[in-house]
Amino acid sequence: MRTDDATCYRALAARDRRFDGVFFVGVTTTGIYCRPICPARTPGPDRCRFFDHAAAAEQAGFRPCLRCRPELAPGHAPMDAPGRLARQAAARIEAGALNDGGSLEKLADELGLSSRQLRRVVQQEFGVAPVVLAQTKRLLLAKHLLTETSLPMIAVASASGFASLRRFNALFRTHYGMPPSRIRRRQADAPVDAASLTLSLAYRPPFAWDGLLGFLSGRATAGVEVVADGRYARTIAVGDARGWIRVEHRPKRNAVAVEMASSLLPALAPLLGRIRCLFDLDCRPDRIAAQLAIDPRLAAAVSHFPGLRVPGCVDGFELAVRTILGQRISVAAATTLAGRFASAFGEPIETPIAGLDRIGPSAARVATVDPSEIQTLGITGPRAIAIRELAAAMADGSIRLEPGADPDATIARLKRLPGVGDWTAHYIAMRALRWPDAFPTGDLGLLKAVGESSIRNLDAIAETWRPWRAYAAMHLWNSGATPT
Repeated sequence: MRTDDATCYRALAARDRRFDGVFFVGVTTTGIYCRPICPARTPGPDRCRFFDHAAAAEQAGFRPCLRCRPELAPGHAPMDAPGRLARQAAARIEAGALNDGGSLEKLADELGLSSRQLRRVVQQEFGVAPVVLAQTKRLLLAKHLLTETSLPMIAVASASGFASLRRFNALFRTHYGMPPSRIRRRQADAPVDAASLTLSLAYRPPFAWDGLLGFLSGRATAGVEVVADGRYARTIAVGDARGWIRVEHRPKRNAVAVEMASSLLPALAPLLGRIRCLFDLDCRPDRIAAQLAIDPRLAAAVSHFPGLRVPGCVDGFELAVRTILGQRISVAAATTLAGRFASAFGEPIETPIAGLDRIGPSAARVATVDPSEIQTLGITGPRAIAIRELAAAMADGSIRLEPGADPDATIARLKRLPGVGDWTAHYIAMRALRWPDAFPTGDLGLLKAVGESSIRNLDAIAETWRPWRAYAAMHLWNSGATPT
């Protein structure tokens, strides 16, 4: 639950974004309620009433502010647009959008901005220019590699996105006051496995690893994914790089260990971003649990499964196809069809891991396939057409299924595809876009878990779970229902 009124008022006066969505403030002299980050003039403490939910404020007779739009999930009101765009840009920059010849102009165009607008929103949100943000990300990745691997210095520079070793050395000395060789923890003659390397990725505890691994295991595509001995492994393509990864939990370090093929080094920055999304490593379980546990319907599940994550994906097209295949059939049946699809249209690859021999089909490849070819795999005609249309839309760039994409716009585009409804679009947004407020409304399992038969009633109940409705859905599914 939220904290005391005095603390709430201090957060309100400071416009502390950490409390956005945690509480709402009603102003008695105006009859309006706001989010704690509303830019309106701060009222005196004697005129403020604090509420846990927007619904409670409205029940008390307050109406929503037209500036901060408290009825919307935090991050989706018009006043949030600059910050949202800045965070989208930061996610792209962290994935290497400005590396290897990537330009600010191209990134701005992808986000629907001018380069000048992009510079302004990033500067406002993070206090630095986009180029400086990209440079910091490269240096931090380089430090990670220097600390945990024995890669040659030139390989560290290249994998971190630097155009030259000379530039890397100069920037490192400028920022950290020492040569990069000084921070190595391993001896210079430490053995190097030329075929692979291992890095650790940290998370905020708790982390329900077994639950996440069980979810992925039941949906593992034959040839592409393998879950065995408490580890997750899969093939992956990032740009022109091809290879495999294998991930295991290291709870004592609050991290996962990622072993990866050395062939993936040229795409290391976007690869690590995808892995963090797949395992939801940037989740804030404390904030999410505090919000969801308020509802008695979720309190027990939140208590029994601390650190439950929303599984992401490493390839938006792969996840979307799997979702379409899973419409109105069992998880096992959908997994079987996904394996056939990968075998038919995927790319062969050799790996040292038993069971991994295919890279999942790309949108560009499937866009050239006639739906009748897809139907020969036992996939119904409407779903074959939906998959073909999705592939074409992703191949021409009209749909982007990646973290940071605008969820509302992407959901609208997905729903214009044949055979894609609200449930499918939200499930894709939940996992491929990493939108924490996605909610696959109408799901029979969710209705059953809540004890409702009306979709409208379920949607009304779910309003109190914003902006973490995706996590609420996972808790409900984990408590007995079964998603796709």
